[in-house]
Amino acid sequence: MKLRDAISEIRKPLVQGTLEGEITSVTADSRTVEEGGAFVAVRGGQVDGRRFIDDAVRRGAVAVIADSPPETGAPAGVTWIQVSDTRGALSSIAAQLAGHPSADMKMAGVTGTNGKTTIAFLIHHLMRAAWHRAGMIGTIRIDDGVEEVNASCTTPDSPGVQYLLARMAGNGCRGTAMEVSSHGIDQKRVADVAFDALVFTNLTQDHLDYHGTMEAYAEAKFSWFEATAANPQGKKPAAVINVDDGAGAELAERLEGKMTVVRYGFGLHTDIRALDFRQSPRGMELKLELRGKQYLVRAPLIGRFNAYNIMAVLGAVKPLGLSFRAAVSALADAPQVPGRMENCGTRDGVTVFVDYAHTPDALENACRTLKELEPKRLITVFGCGGDRDTAKRPLMAKAAARHSDACIITSDNPRSEDPEEIVRQIEGGMGTARYRTVTDRAEAIRIAVHAAAPGDIVLIAGKGHETYQQFADRTIDFDDRKEVKRSLAARPDPEERRRP
Repeated sequence: MKLRDAISEIRKPLVQGTLEGEITSVTADSRTVEEGGAFVAVRGGQVDGRRFIDDAVRRGAVAVIADSPPETGAPAGVTWIQVSDTRGALSSIAAQLAGHPSADMKMAGVTGTNGKTTIAFLIHHLMRAAWHRAGMIGTIRIDDGVEEVNASCTTPDSPGVQYLLARMAGNGCRGTAMEVSSHGIDQKRVADVAFDALVFTNLTQDHLDYHGTMEAYAEAKFSWFEATAANPQGKKPAAVINVDDGAGAELAERLEGKMTVVRYGFGLHTDIRALDFRQSPRGMELKLELRGKQYLVRAPLIGRFNAYNIMAVLGAVKPLGLSFRAAVSALADAPQVPGRMENCGTRDGVTVFVDYAHTPDALENACRTLKELEPKRLITVFGCGGDRDTAKRPLMAKAAARHSDACIITSDNPRSEDPEEIVRQIEGGMGTARYRTVTDRAEAIRIAVHAAAPGDIVLIAGKGHETYQQFADRTIDFDDRKEVKRSLAARPDPEERRRP
């Protein structure tokens, strides 16, 4: 594509050099520059991309996009394009090179602190049931309609997003479900994706190491909806919002009159309302009211939070062009979402669940859900990740202590921090609750599973689907689900067990 066409949607660029040359790709990582590609020098929070311009040129970049002029003139044979917004330019050029693939697909985006993965999985399930092929981009996996691979982050960078969408369109996908993180919004990774349904789940404390305050975190989420309302990119998108959540109610009010808003929740003044909710270890029944009609929804999921997730999914059905009745029917066969309240086995009357809950709100929801199944005891194993928001550590402890009969505090992904210090900070919120600390996560899981008695439920929280554990000097293979299965298989005879 000619450089002139690639930057045609960028506002008032200042150009030094020719725009008649061809470019083949675009990236903000100088290490991935291809011969004939364009390099966007993004000033990040920790790294200034302008430091790598020379490296990008050596690797074959024929165009540099930056937010400042060259210090000593543009490199020979390289077109220099000065823009006011490098992240926006990166997104725009990536979409142009990919041919704006989202324009011709039904696109569902899901944001919020909790629930993104489950909702994306369920929407993807409904899309596949209706259309056979559908794409998914999320925390756990990427499905291009032909092949599934493990994901490395929730929302890839904008060239990565556009590349994946183009591949999905080429594979015959009629729609895609994707998770949209607050980082992804803030860094404009989805700025040029044309969405049909935008889902907001909730807002609870998380990512304050990045956003600084809850107000900034909320605004990052809200900005995606408001930008879409201002520029729907040729579509008629709908915002599907949990208005039982305070931030969701505020967002719905801010969007009124700007775009279609579908409100869901258990409360009044909703478009999709849950009238009744029942659950067992096998799943749930949910009676919903929609436009004066009532529907009975069955799904192999547990937890009141999953009732919200199901309402979000069904709220997105109409804007995605799917049949509501067919969607209700397909939810009965919904897949198990890896690491999301995943039942990892039962032995001797002891059942073990693994859940990704890594925020105070998510952990409280997970514990409350399992207590509602009326176990003899709930034993919760949890920790907190290093190099992340430290303020939530005692809050995680309070959430676990409030609903558990016994807790084991352990290591999560300590990263560069001392695992023992993280555990000490968590302990500050345990109060008078019954707990012990076992920093070795595999040992903590083994102790909990072996100490449980018939009728007990064990919750292993925090890492969910992850298959690794990150330390300061290494990353090791580690999967909570595999550790659970090993521990269940090795459960000792009843007289040999000790309670935690």
